[in-house]
Amino acid sequence: MNHQDTKTPRDPLHPDLDRLARAVVDAAYRVHSTLGPGLLESVYEACLCHELTKRRIPFARQVVYPVLYDGIRIEGGMRLDLLVDGRLIVELKTAERHNPVFDAQLLTYLKLTGCRLGLLINFNVPQIKQGIRRLVL
Repeated sequence: MNHQDTKTPRDPLHPDLDRLARAVVDAAYRVHSTLGPGLLESVYEACLCHELTKRRIPFARQVVYPVLYDGIRIEGGMRLDLLVDGRLIVELKTAERHNPVFDAQLLTYLKLTGCRLGLLINFNVPQIKQGIRRLVL
């Protein structure tokens, strides 16, 4: 797979978190192999959620998360596509090519939520392995 860690983490990830990420990637492979590229992000999101439900993987969809800034709480400051098992952020895209701002967005989400691992999954690629990036704090 074409996963990329952003940097070497201070502490290794818990093996359960790695297994969870692999299960999400496997579900994304299933969706992409069935549908292929070219659909709206919302379609892939719904199908991925269906796959996670079939696999009994807990998740929340379109999670609105507050941002704390200068002592104030800004409600709705960010929206996570998927928060899997309360500890893995999955950001979905349907872009023609990778944009570094996608990584920056996911890294910011990781920092602000305290999560250590995120998956950036772009479904608009010929082979899904080209569209999966793994970012670790």
